[in-house]
Amino acid sequence: MRNLILQEFVSVDGMAAGRDGSTDFIPASSRGDHSLERRQESFLDTIDTILLGRKTYEMFVEYWPNVTSEDEPLADKLNAIPKVVFSTTLDRAPWGHWQEATVTKGDAAREIERLKQQPGKDMVIWGSLSLAQSLMPEDLIDEYELIVCPVVLGEGRRLFEDNVAPAEMLCTRSFDRGTVLLSYAEMVTAGTR
Repeated sequence: MRNLILQEFVSVDGMAAGRDGSTDFIPASSRGDHSLERRQESFLDTIDTILLGRKTYEMFVEYWPNVTSEDEPLADKLNAIPKVVFSTTLDRAPWGHWQEATVTKGDAAREIERLKQQPGKDMVIWGSLSLAQSLMPEDLIDEYELIVCPVVLGEGRRLFEDNVAPAEMLCTRSFDRGTVLLSYAEMVTAGTR
């Protein structure tokens, strides 16, 4: 069975997005961090499917298909990985000259259960807060990789809402520009098991 990993950049105070949904704190904290780039490049070797919500897809498609590995070391590898976009409004999800993403309009939890049963490498959700938060109570996320940026936002949108149970820490790792990776085994929403 394939694992589903949620990899989310968050602030020290637990925000995955700042005021008005801004994620500007992520590149401001991580741009030029070659140790983080190397880690992300090796991480891409462990996955074969990228899952995105509509809003994250729209942010990503404006940037990633338009850069090459000369500009961003991860670009070609990331662009070549198949993607699934969960959206009730999109009919298509082009990805520049790369393979178009598959659009899934149905129940995200059921589709992810189906994908987890298929052979292959692990899958990752990036960003996509609404999608991630809808999957947490379904116990479909096997691992949480939180990349904590050295910034306090004070307000915004939290990754975790109330009633999240403790989880087992798998590993930690720090990077050159102050970001820290915290990896946890499946977190179970309190009261769901």
